[in-house]
Amino acid sequence: MGGISSDNVHGLVLAISSSVFIGSSFIIKKKGLKKAGVSGIRAGSGGHSYLKEPWWWVGMVTMIGGEIANFAAYAFAPAILVTPLGALSIIFSAVLAHFILEEKLHIFGVVGCCLCLVGSTTIVLHAPQERKIESVREVWHLATEPGFLVYTGIVLVLVVILIFMIVPRYGPSHLIVYIGICSLTGSLTVMSVKAVGIALKLSFSGSNQFTYFETWFFTILVLGCCILQINYLNKALDTFNTAVVSPFYYVMFTTLTIFASMIMFKDWDSQDATDIATELCGFVTILSGTFLLHKTKDMGSNPVSTLGSPVFHPSPDLSAHHSTRQVEL
Repeated sequence: MGGISSDNVHGLVLAISSSVFIGSSFIIKKKGLKKAGVSGIRAGSGGHSYLKEPWWWVGMVTMIGGEIANFAAYAFAPAILVTPLGALSIIFSAVLAHFILEEKLHIFGVVGCCLCLVGSTTIVLHAPQERKIESVREVWHLATEPGFLVYTGIVLVLVVILIFMIVPRYGPSHLIVYIGICSLTGSLTVMSVKAVGIALKLSFSGSNQFTYFETWFFTILVLGCCILQINYLNKALDTFNTAVVSPFYYVMFTTLTIFASMIMFKDWDSQDATDIATELCGFVTILSGTFLLHKTKDMGSNPVSTLGSPVFHPSPDLSAHHSTRQVEL
């Protein structure tokens, strides 16, 4: 049976803190947007009066704090533990929206929240131990092993094909094109974030890792991948309904990230079949809860806010621009 190591506990606390901050930030930002819309042009109509609204900036600061906590979580715990816990931000935002914004949470939404909690608890209790790493060069060694190099090569080829051949023809009509680019790139982003996080953790403990070329390579890769992700995620949000974008992105991003982590860090090597099967069941439970929460959001008198997922969360600022176009997956 998998135990909970001290590093996993630190990662767990940071991941949950991240979800609390990010989930709360959407509500705070939306409160600011509503107040700004009363006295100026709404964001959905192209206005930027929310930039003068303190509540919106509080929400932005809260979101940044959440992303920093999420970043730090990867330095302590395996991606298979941290990434699925991003679903908790949806729970916090849904519950806060119910009480603060009076956006009623339907009974099936409550069931969805419970499923996310059950799935998250299952993964936490059976998560693999974090691999002990003494230098960022160890991460580089793992990243340059044949298995992960093949995975990286496949991802890069697919992303290039999607961007230059598929996007011009099918991007505006097929959601999977934009989300595919974001999710494939995102799996490499998380691996690089984990490398940079480990480098920072070791540097703060007295072993400076920023004298190594590898640390700067991973840092530049994080920045490049983030820019690419944000660009195509915004395209997806601006083209398709958020109710479809958010859960689909969460499922695809989380699945590919866990797969990449399995290849690079070999998270499951030290676990038996029972632990692996239990984690998979927990992951499927979280996916089911996330899908149910989003699918039934419009069943109440006032819909629950549809919010984003771990590492890069869709911003409600863009939601007013979303069309209700029929999505072809």
